[in-house]
Amino acid sequence: MTRTQNTLFAALLAVNLMAWAGVFWQYRYMTETPMTEMWMPPSATSAWSAFDFGIVFSMWAVMMIAMMLPSAFPTVLAFATICRKRGQNLFRLSSLFVLGYLSIWLLFSTVLTLLQWQMHGLLWLSPMMDNNNRGLAIAILLLAGTYQFSPTKNACLSYCQSPVGFLMNRWLDGSMGAYRMGTQHGVVCLGCCWAEMLVMFSVGLMNITGMLVLTLIITLEKLSPFNAAISARIGGLLFFAWAGGVMCSD
Repeated sequence: MTRTQNTLFAALLAVNLMAWAGVFWQYRYMTETPMTEMWMPPSATSAWSAFDFGIVFSMWAVMMIAMMLPSAFPTVLAFATICRKRGQNLFRLSSLFVLGYLSIWLLFSTVLTLLQWQMHGLLWLSPMMDNNNRGLAIAILLLAGTYQFSPTKNACLSYCQSPVGFLMNRWLDGSMGAYRMGTQHGVVCLGCCWAEMLVMFSVGLMNITGMLVLTLIITLEKLSPFNAAISARIGGLLFFAWAGGVMCSD
């Protein structure tokens, strides 16, 4: 890679590491702060304030950046390579591409925030944001596993595994073009991984181990040497096994 591409990679890595640092800070806050001083999401939906929604949204936004940005590295670097070959400012346009990509996941964070709000109201999540409903946990894992075998998952994962083909077929010039291409990739990525993100409601929102496992699954299936159908099915079997483990747990 050129010096500028190396700088871009270092910047992406720095952003991702900062997001993970934010995740670990959230975890430590929820596990080490005395109960009398800790903020916790209200159980009653009517008790939620704008502040509560803002805190939960911020939590999800940081988690989405931490978990989803690594899997986009190959596409961003492929985009930068095409920009360099076209004689364009690869750092500026790549930054806009990443911004467009992340904007889709930040929008999805709003959906996840609203889901969490309702789950607290139904007492499916504890004030510590752990899962209170084994049936829900199993259902989410089975949903994630089933979705791995769907044509939509296969199509979206195929795009994610072939970033150059995706970019060449959808290329748009200029700053707005870079941002729009980033949002298009974000939509495809969301179509690939939305069900996997729901698994956080199953394992507990502050479960660092669960978050790392999901990040690993998502990243590896996009970097897998196998085709999309095989990679997705492997992931599906893992989620089915995970659901079986929850069923058999005490």
